[in-house]
Amino acid sequence: MIPPGATIGVLGGGQLGRMLAMAAARLGYRVHVFEPEMGCPAGRVSAREINAAYTDREALREFARGVDVVTYEFENIPLAALETVAEFVPVRPRGPALHICQNREREKNFLRANGIPCAPFWVVDSAASLAVALEELGGAGVLKTADFGYDGKGQMRVNASDDAAEIWQRFGGHRAVLEGWVDFTHELSVVCARGLDGETSVFPVVENRHTNHILDFSIVPARVPAAAQAEARAMAQTIAGALDVVGLITTEFFLTRDGRVLVNELAPRPHNSGHFTLDACVSSQFEQQVRAVCGLPLGSTDLLRPVVMVNLLGDLWRNGAPEWPALLADAAVKLHLYGKGEARPGRKMGHFCVLSEFPADALARAEAIKQRLSGDGEKMNDHGPALSE
Repeated sequence: MIPPGATIGVLGGGQLGRMLAMAAARLGYRVHVFEPEMGCPAGRVSAREINAAYTDREALREFARGVDVVTYEFENIPLAALETVAEFVPVRPRGPALHICQNREREKNFLRANGIPCAPFWVVDSAASLAVALEELGGAGVLKTADFGYDGKGQMRVNASDDAAEIWQRFGGHRAVLEGWVDFTHELSVVCARGLDGETSVFPVVENRHTNHILDFSIVPARVPAAAQAEARAMAQTIAGALDVVGLITTEFFLTRDGRVLVNELAPRPHNSGHFTLDACVSSQFEQQVRAVCGLPLGSTDLLRPVVMVNLLGDLWRNGAPEWPALLADAAVKLHLYGKGEARPGRKMGHFCVLSEFPADALARAEAIKQRLSGDGEKMNDHGPALSE
């Protein structure tokens, strides 16, 4: 066990690292952040910020010497950086889990090898192999880069009748995974914590709504059958064990029209869709990450009240800062801003949560607030949107 008073190192300085640092401070830990860019959101609430490239081995060694354990807040960190740090202190989740989850080809092969249901897929590395895969696909699909894809980046909708050579050229010739199109009714996610002793604890299943491939609304409890929720939670725990994760692992799912639960993606870290836990659960996903990587007992994941989380993207700043006083006039709203200096379209600047005794009411109020912030409805009055059951 790494007790309170110790120092946690975090690779990555974005908003997930920021919220992790704040949770760690409440438990009595210090946090050091390693981040290539100066003035990062996590660095502003941490005891120390080291700015260097993930390929700078000496800077990584200096960082590792000053902490007791290391975790990370996003996947796109070179495995070599984790291996350098691991020469000095434990890294949790371990490097092999990150290596699998940061590449779609390895991730899909892991799922297939462990009998975990996912969309049919083909690995392609040329126009010729894409042509074969399209023929076997026989219908609609999505071509995804094997590396470095998120928020819909590096993806292209395709069809079996398309010209493989033209698609491959437009796609840039990157090694890729072709996935069969999934006819789904809901997108779901589950954040699972796993401790040093192998104990697992899962948060409630989240129903996610995306706009332009970026998460827009997260609704908890998810409006799907109890059997589908139980299957998703069990699958998340199986994945955590198979990857030997110590820390967090988030699993994204599709619920198909015929009732199947299929894994879409994995992320060995806190997740945007888990932000609701800050306001609506006994323990947040970030507190769970601290507890897990430090060997403490895991906290309760019980949901206190129904909640809807809404992302705030930089697009909302197009005419200046949104009207925070009007939003906060609603006592059921919890606002979280990430301390980012520049608002850009599509950039995640913060989020808000609406809690209510009635799930439908929480969603209606969240939608109304988002519409008014976006300028698509009437200006918010001093009391926020009207309450209704």
